[in-house]
Amino acid sequence: MNKDGTMTLLPHLDGNLDTLNNYAPELVNWLRAQPLDDKELREAAEARVFNNRWGLLDLKLPSGKGMFESMPPVALYRDWIPQDKAATGASLVVGCNLGYGINHLCTNTPISHKILVLEPDPVQLYCCLGQTDYRPAFATKKLHFLPPSEDHLAAVVQNLELQFIYGRIHLRQDLPSSQLSPLYSVWSKKAQARLENFSVELNTLKFRQDLMVGNELKNFRRAMEEGSVTPLRGAAKGLSAVILGAGPSLEEFAPKLAEQPGNALYATSLQTMPALQRLGLTPHFCLALDFNAQMLDIYKRLDMQAARDVPLIYSTKVDPRVVETYPGPTIPLWTMGGMATFVLKDNELVLDAGGNVSLTLIRLLRWCGVAGITLVGQDFAWKEEGSHVEGHHAHGTNKVFNERVHRRIQNLEGESIVTSRQYLAAKRDLEDDIRQTPFPIAYLYGGYAPIQGARAVSLEEARMAGALASAPGSLKHFLERLTLCSACHRDFQFEPQSNSWTSSLHRAEKRLEKLFRKLAKNQDEIHGLMEQVSLFIHQDPLYLPYLYNETLDLAGLTKAKARYEPRDLGEFRRIVRSVLKKVKEVDRRLTGTETRRDAA
Repeated sequence: MNKDGTMTLLPHLDGNLDTLNNYAPELVNWLRAQPLDDKELREAAEARVFNNRWGLLDLKLPSGKGMFESMPPVALYRDWIPQDKAATGASLVVGCNLGYGINHLCTNTPISHKILVLEPDPVQLYCCLGQTDYRPAFATKKLHFLPPSEDHLAAVVQNLELQFIYGRIHLRQDLPSSQLSPLYSVWSKKAQARLENFSVELNTLKFRQDLMVGNELKNFRRAMEEGSVTPLRGAAKGLSAVILGAGPSLEEFAPKLAEQPGNALYATSLQTMPALQRLGLTPHFCLALDFNAQMLDIYKRLDMQAARDVPLIYSTKVDPRVVETYPGPTIPLWTMGGMATFVLKDNELVLDAGGNVSLTLIRLLRWCGVAGITLVGQDFAWKEEGSHVEGHHAHGTNKVFNERVHRRIQNLEGESIVTSRQYLAAKRDLEDDIRQTPFPIAYLYGGYAPIQGARAVSLEEARMAGALASAPGSLKHFLERLTLCSACHRDFQFEPQSNSWTSSLHRAEKRLEKLFRKLAKNQDEIHGLMEQVSLFIHQDPLYLPYLYNETLDLAGLTKAKARYEPRDLGEFRRIVRSVLKKVKEVDRRLTGTETRRDAA
């Protein structure tokens, strides 16, 4: 029945919407922002629903035909059920029609299988929510409806790390819904891109987090004593900035910029410095983000004498030897995902650095207050000459097309150029950031990948538009503030916790050993104790970044296990040993009691 007492074709709509007010406020806010109000959406949804010639509930297409008249839904969704790792996996569905595919998934997958539904058409969403009572699936957190928002989609995907690691994520585009609008294909591509981005990011975190946070531990006391970027906050007002990447087009643009640099601030990566030296262009500062020891190879090509006057802003996660070897001033930059995330955030910039230096520089310069940014050498693709400018350590690589990792795309002229999965992920991250940037961003176009949201310009157009000009005195002011960074020291009070952690975890381990002696009987109690240990390990935000892999391993025992086996006790012991080893290392590094050998 409708609210006015008349019969409705949407019997479950009110119950589902009431529940979604609590479970999906973002979706409800999106619905409220639609041009059609609730009454109009209901009327439009009811006008679409009908019984087709096969006696099935169907939806009218703009042509007047039924969505399922050509093929019944049973055959369409048969292959949607995952064949392996269903309990620890997820399905991301774009398009909901009347709920046929969603209901098939809800009925035929374990309760722990996550179902995420993105429906870009509000009328279509009302049609679906009106046909099935989804409140039990909402209550168990099995089923989630998402608004068509890239930011919300990104946030949801970020929370699927356990599904990525212990299961599989299946992207399902609802083909019947695709008959309504090209929006379904658009959002399927966006979802695919977001999943690919997170896969790249998660692989980096899973396999490199120990190295990154380990580097930060070794850099910690030096960084606290060496300085801070705090004096740069708001120091770039009225200043135009140029970010220099290492793409092949840098070969064309850098010499011309060296001849007439204008009055702009130039920033680049440490890896690009040797190429810029060869091309005669000196930046005002460079930035080191990469945590790998291969960064030391840069010094084989870098003119150390010429670099003495170029400050290096370094992520505290880089190899400490890279910082120690640099010949010029060094300034620490704390980044998200490390120990500073919660500990220093109230007193220090803790930057979400992203996955590449150009993105980090955009975010840093935005925080500094620049008036505009021009990108140079951010090509994200290449032709026959290789993916990087001569002088960069990666010059000469990627010359041979490899269909497993490379992709062919088109430039603005429609020419075929080559890119890679990682390049595309980095470009998408950059484009996401550009959308949120409150000032204009342009890029010198050299015939390579278009950057959505930024304006492609020639060097002459950039000059004419004032991209290389700044307010009088703004560059001098910024550089003066840059010199003050080294005098900004931080104090840090720390109380070691390794003794209390050792005592608590050993007690839990002994209790677990007793429970495992009667494994069949104690399944629930074992799970409860492991959950308690997981909460204990998450308690201290200082240690947590270094324990990232251990928390994931423990989640494998608490979230991805249907039943415990004898070997799970050995896995638990291994995790505890690893946790305690790392906690002791944090205590040793942060109290300054590490041996000379440890500090090397």
